[in-house]
Amino acid sequence: MTNAWTDTKRRSVMNLCVNSTLGTVFLTSKECSLDSHTSEYIYEFVEHGIEQVGVENVVQVVTDNASNNMYKKVLDQAKALTIFIYAHHKTLAMIRTFTNKRDIVRPDVTRFASSFLTLQSLAEKKIELRAMFSSNEREACKFSKIAKGKVAHTTVTSLGFWQGVTACLKVFAPLVRVLRLVDCDSKPSMGFVYGELMRAKEEIKHALSDVPRNYKSIIDIIEEKMKDRLDAPLHLMAYLLNPYYHYKDSQLHLDEVVAVGVVDFCDILFVNDFDMQNKILSEEFPKYKKKEGMFGRSIAIKACEVNDDNFNPANWWSNFGTSTPLLRRIAMKILSLTSSSSGCERKWSTFEGIHTKKRNRLESNRLKNLIFVQ
Repeated sequence: MTNAWTDTKRRSVMNLCVNSTLGTVFLTSKECSLDSHTSEYIYEFVEHGIEQVGVENVVQVVTDNASNNMYKKVLDQAKALTIFIYAHHKTLAMIRTFTNKRDIVRPDVTRFASSFLTLQSLAEKKIELRAMFSSNEREACKFSKIAKGKVAHTTVTSLGFWQGVTACLKVFAPLVRVLRLVDCDSKPSMGFVYGELMRAKEEIKHALSDVPRNYKSIIDIIEEKMKDRLDAPLHLMAYLLNPYYHYKDSQLHLDEVVAVGVVDFCDILFVNDFDMQNKILSEEFPKYKKKEGMFGRSIAIKACEVNDDNFNPANWWSNFGTSTPLLRRIAMKILSLTSSSSGCERKWSTFEGIHTKKRNRLESNRLKNLIFVQ
């Protein structure tokens, strides 16, 4: 994973972390204040890191690139409302009185989920908010007379706003679950990304009454963001090799998109090695698809029924994939992968704690060693 970080003194540093089933670990950094961050430059830095780790131990490279999509109007209204309340000590004191000192804004470890949590908090406190904005205390407050106060009052008393909040929560909830999955360090997420996105799409459709005109635009956005990012051969192979999904749907391997993705994956991993591709696709994969041998044992089926904190698909393959050694090795590798740079990003706070405005002249090697130790 790579990330470029720049402080107020314009000192730019590129950091490299490595991830395994044990978590994310800082590997090295490089000062590049005077260099142009071209793709070639980044490639050389990453390539050197791969050589350090060992080419045979590297399956993927993850770089930082995050964005989130929202129902803009409702979120803008919610943002304006919370900013108004928290901007004035009088309004903040009032809302805490009406909600028994419970705050509206709920920052979350998963930064992408902050908007969802704020909307969820607003929905939970709908009655208290309406009571506050129709109270005598609010009428007596000087801030209720200003333009932003009037807008906040209109928002809270608007039926359309609360309907929009409810609709947003219905759409966000399944997606936030996926975001929390990929942001979590407790277990590798590669084997779950595609499957949970498929599940999220179905839940969104159901939440919107399974009426195409209600959900089509939302599903289109999700699929557009997935295309060529989260539906690559690697994701599809991980999806099929995850027994949690395969054992729930005996027809999963017949899905055209999945089937093509698996063949493409083997072609990429074993380029021009048709003997190896044939052994995997024609000899070993059928045993897994048909649940033959160890794959059909009751304990193997039972072990992948529930996707909880104890279930790890890579460990499952280690235990039950003995009859397909080539496929087991592939499965254990890709099902042990992370699927985002979130774990890496959490390391940047360590960097910022060491390389501060008051302590910004550390020699590069010393800085790198301090970060590694931390």
